[in-house]
Amino acid sequence: MFTYLRTCLLLGFLVAACKNESRTTIHDSTSLEQDDFQWNIPTNIPLPLVPASNPMSEAKFQLGRHLFYDKRLSGNGTLGCANCHQQSKSFTDGLPKGIGSTGDVHPRSSMALVNIAYVPTLTWANPSLRQLEQQIVLPLFGESPVEHGITDALRPVVLQRLKDEPRYAELFASAFPNEADPVSVKSIVDALSSFVRGLVSFNNPFDRFQRGERDALSDSMLRGRDLYFSEKLECFHCHGGFNLSDSNVDRTMSFIEKPFHNTGLFNIGGNGAYPSDNRGVFQTTENPADMGKFRAVSLRNIEVTAPYMHDGSISSLSDVLDFYAAGGRKITDGPNAGDGRKNPFKDGFISGFTLSVSEKQDVIEFLKSFTDQEFIANERFSDPWLNP
Repeated sequence: MFTYLRTCLLLGFLVAACKNESRTTIHDSTSLEQDDFQWNIPTNIPLPLVPASNPMSEAKFQLGRHLFYDKRLSGNGTLGCANCHQQSKSFTDGLPKGIGSTGDVHPRSSMALVNIAYVPTLTWANPSLRQLEQQIVLPLFGESPVEHGITDALRPVVLQRLKDEPRYAELFASAFPNEADPVSVKSIVDALSSFVRGLVSFNNPFDRFQRGERDALSDSMLRGRDLYFSEKLECFHCHGGFNLSDSNVDRTMSFIEKPFHNTGLFNIGGNGAYPSDNRGVFQTTENPADMGKFRAVSLRNIEVTAPYMHDGSISSLSDVLDFYAAGGRKITDGPNAGDGRKNPFKDGFISGFTLSVSEKQDVIEFLKSFTDQEFIANERFSDPWLNP
């Protein structure tokens, strides 16, 4: 917590108090203007919220894109944001847990960044992190675990690296034309936030089906769709809506829902406990009822974001379905032994179900309909350093 407060104070941010609340009012500090930015979002999808302190612009988006892929934005110059957030994997990395620039292993997996603009709380399980500008300081400056590893001593070194790159002179000046010295920590955070906020995806087969393209889904996908939205499987309760998650926010909403769920991955000792470095919302609130609660991520592009769960402990979509069919996970030996199916804090929707072999395959095919091939290959989101 000390490191988090120190880095936020460095940027002049006010850190919201950690509260275990499920709803919060949208404040007046959100910009409803697009400026010169084109979201490229279908008309049936609401626009995301943008903080008035950091309005979107194409210049900021492009600067953020360069910074996102630049390994100079780390203490030792070996890691960029794109190391843990690769476009071909919907901006995750395919590893069970993220690895920082110094080799530190993060306790959780790197989250996919698809449609992150619509997420009311950032990271897996922190209800107080509500804006990208607030969250991005953590991987850049955090010390436990080390990710980018930019310490106080290395901060001027990193800024000088960026100033020494000729391409950045125009990029920073265009993005922040009113700044006498635009190459600053705050500008970096604002630009990265703008790029990540602009990573939107609404053109997968299921989206097209919803917009009236009846042949966008195969017969198997259609059967899987019926199961997905049935009370038998209950998937849609936590993974519904236009962003396939129950944790969404947009400009049309008066209140923000911020639900978190315990899915029965662990039940150490039979008392509902999770591993000490991965206890979900409990680590923020210290409320026993929040033990093992994590955000229900969007299932967009879920086909390409394995392994799954907050700790990357389930390797395939088939295994994910088996886990939910069992109503949780039983671990028979080792330090994490316990029957997650009996976790006292487990969400009521995780009750188990039975699928035939063909039904299971149909559900998997439907989950594949969430893959937006255009998004994961879109040059607009790609590495600009490869094609100057």
